[in-house]
Parts: sequence; C-alpha cells; structure tokens
Amino acid sequence: MWNVAFAELRKLRRPTLFLGTMGAVVFFSGLFSALLFLLIDSPDGNSDRGRMISREVLSLTTGGVQGFSSVGGFLGIIALCVFAAQTAQEYTYGTLRNLLIRQPGRLRILLGKLIAMKIFALVMIVLSAIVSISTSVILAPGAKVSTDLWFNADGRHAIFTTFINVMVSVIGFGIIGMVLGLLLRSPISAISFGILWLLIIENLLIAVKNSLENWLPGAQLSAIASGGVTRVNVTGITYSHALLVGGIYVAVGATIASVLFVRRDVAN
Repeated sequence: MWNVAFAELRKLRRPTLFLGTMGAVVFFSGLFSALLFLLIDSPDGNSDRGRMISREVLSLTTGGVQGFSSVGGFLGIIALCVFAAQTAQEYTYGTLRNLLIRQPGRLRILLGKLIAMKIFALVMIVLSAIVSISTSVILAPGAKVSTDLWFNADGRHAIFTTFINVMVSVIGFGIIGMVLGLLLRSPISAISFGILWLLIIENLLIAVKNSLENWLPGAQLSAIASGGVTRVNVTGITYSHALLVGGIYVAVGATIASVLFVRRDVAN
C-alpha cells in the first residue's frame, strides 16, 4: 500500500500538475482574503454572494481566518479535479493492468492512491492557510481592522479549528472526485460532471427550492469548510448537519465505488 502511495506521489509532483495547482491555490487564496479588506466599505459586499463582513466581525478572534474559510470550497473543487483525474486516467491510459501485475490487491492500490492524494491536498491546504492569513495581516491595517485578537489563545484555536474544517471539507470533495473517476473511468467526464454539478446544478436547485441546500452534497462540504451556522435564529446549514449529511454522501459513494473497483473489469 505504501509503495503505491510513494509511486502516486511521484506522479503528483510533476511540475505541470504540482506547480500549476499550487499557483492556482496561491492566487485564489490571496484574492479571496484581499477582497474582504479591499471591499470592506463596498455596498455590494466583500464576501461571497454579496455578503457583508464588517470591521467588527473581522476584528474578532476568527477574523484572521475568514478568507481561509471562504476559499475552502474552491480548494475542494481543485481537490475533486485532481482526485478524479488521477483515478480515472489509469483506465484511460491502460496503466491499471500494469499496476495490478505488481500489486494484485485492488483495495491496496485504491488506499495507496488515496493516501498520496490526501498528502497532496494537505500541502494545498497548508499553502492556502499561509497565503490567506498573511494577506489578511498585511491588509488589515489599511482597512482599519484590529488584529489584536487574531493570535491570542482563542485566535490560535480558531486557526486550528478552521484548518481542520477546511481539511475535512477538501478531502471530502476529493473522495467524491475519486468516486466519479472510478464510476465514469474518464478524467474529462469525471471532472466535467463534478464541476457541472457543484457550480451550476446545485445552485440552480437551491435557487428553485432553498430548502434543498440542506441536502445537496456540495453545499454540505462547503458548509463544513466555513464552520457552518451555530447561532440560533440564523439561516444556513449547521455544522453538525453538514458533517452528518456530507459524511453519509462520502461514505456511501466510497463504498459503492470500492465494490465496483474490486469487481469490474479493468478495461475502460
């Protein structure tokens, strides 16, 4: 299993994949965090979907990670694409047969690939956290936002909690991408379907019937990254609900895909 993971990591560190992915992570992490402070007085809002995050909120212990939590959903989409492509291309290129000659245990191959891609996702998350928090610290004085509470005991706890939430969300998105790769066995089909569902179909369904937001997989995983809604009388997805429903989606999808991977022919 670990030999499979090391072999997969060699593929993931290719410059075209690694540098391109990390470049996108740096750019969007910095952009999401910068907009919170550069547009802080904009009447159109300074966060996603036109939401307004005030100076008072940004001055709280969680203010330093507001940008990081906001970019969590985007990191999830990147992870979905990487996991889906790296899984499905074994069928497209016909390399799965060669892997099975060296390692007949199909579940060991699957677990090894998952471990390697989790490590890749962890590098993405760490890099995003560094860029997002650094950008917030640099831009906060110009936006007249106090950073006094960001790095005290509660602030460090907020950073740690947000990091864990984003990691759970990103890996959840990645596993769904892996499931799509195993089901569709084509990188283009898996990535296209995943992005189409997350960015278009889910938003359309929520626009038609708002209550569907509580049951769609992408919305649950995005809510986990942002910490959900924990306050009373505030509309949105609670963290516990998102964790439960999102976990069920991931677990059921992973189980079905694993059974199919073990039983189906390796040909595309």
